[in-house]
Amino acid sequence: MSRDTQSSSYVTLTYEEALPIARITLSRPDKRNPIGALTVGELIHALEAARENQAVHVVVITGSGRAFSAGGDLSSMSAGKPDSPIVPRALSALFPAMHELGKPIIAMVNGLALGGGLGLMVACDLVVASEDASFGMPEIQVGLWPMVISAEIVRNIGRKRTLELVLTGERFDANEAKALGLVNRVVAADQLEAETMALANQIAAHSSATMALGLRAFYRAQDMEFGASLEYLEGEFAKVLALEDAAEGIRAFLQKRKPEWRGR
Repeated sequence: MSRDTQSSSYVTLTYEEALPIARITLSRPDKRNPIGALTVGELIHALEAARENQAVHVVVITGSGRAFSAGGDLSSMSAGKPDSPIVPRALSALFPAMHELGKPIIAMVNGLALGGGLGLMVACDLVVASEDASFGMPEIQVGLWPMVISAEIVRNIGRKRTLELVLTGERFDANEAKALGLVNRVVAADQLEAETMALANQIAAHSSATMALGLRAFYRAQDMEFGASLEYLEGEFAKVLALEDAAEGIRAFLQKRKPEWRGR
């Protein structure tokens, strides 16, 4: 690692850098990595650390043990806040922070991704899942409704499929998750790490400046009226063309060589 990110300061996760990749690992395997207010606050803090380091080009989020995350921390809804320097936050703050990061986020799903864990997964830009991973929104079975995460799910798979998953609370496997459009790649469990990191490094080799502009524009445009989104995206494309990296990429293509990115 190029710098000490003080991962020991976190209570519910670890943050590591093996440049150009930053890795965030939910680290409460005994509880199947629940997502409570503290974890959300720590995730936002870790994402900010990734944002601040220009040498980080891609972020990978995963879970320790046999779960990515089994969902909301029900016990924390009535319990006191753990002793931590990180201010607890809500999912409604986390998802925008992920979409505004300007660096691709890959979910490496090693097991259960339920409820809030599924929402965290879907909020990532790409998802690589183990073939034995399991997914679902079981909130209805305990008298709850996945309010915030449904905003992410419906934008990926549409109204009727989202409501079917919410109203039944049924689990589904990795292949069905891929068919629904919630997962990009399904791989053998023993290849999950290698496949995810290969994808992360492939993406990290591209212009960080172009990816930052592109990702932010992608998410900001998704809820605009069609005509307004076209006008907005045309303006954002002009910003991409003005980048030094765009000029270098075009020049390298014409000269039949590999581009040398400057990140600006």
